[in-house]
Amino acid sequence: MPLSMPFRPGDLVVVLLQSPRERIWGRILGLDASGIALRGVDLVPWEEVLTLVRRGEADQVALGTRFIPMHRVETLYLDEPSSGAPSLADTFRDRTDRDPHDFLADPPSPKPSSRHRRNP
Repeated sequence: MPLSMPFRPGDLVVVLLQSPRERIWGRILGLDASGIALRGVDLVPWEEVLTLVRRGEADQVALGTRFIPMHRVETLYLDEPSSGAPSLADTFRDRTDRDPHDFLADPPSPKPSSRHRRNP
């Protein structure tokens, strides 16, 4: 019987990476055997992230869109409450009064640079 994947685009997750070790909280943009596309933030400065967003300085947060090759993924967790502890999304919502899905929304489309424009 094939294993059904509980992870879908739009889900909030925590990703533990190796080489180098990192922990990222983010929203899945895509997932397949080659890796995971994610819009998220490193968890090392979690308290600082919450403070900046709460003060209305979310543009100062190092929020990024990245592709992570599967060989770097050690563990992938759905961001959900566990053993009485709230999810990171719940903590984010409670401490910032912002919706985590909105915060982790797709980035604006990049503006074309002169390097990529076609000459008429």
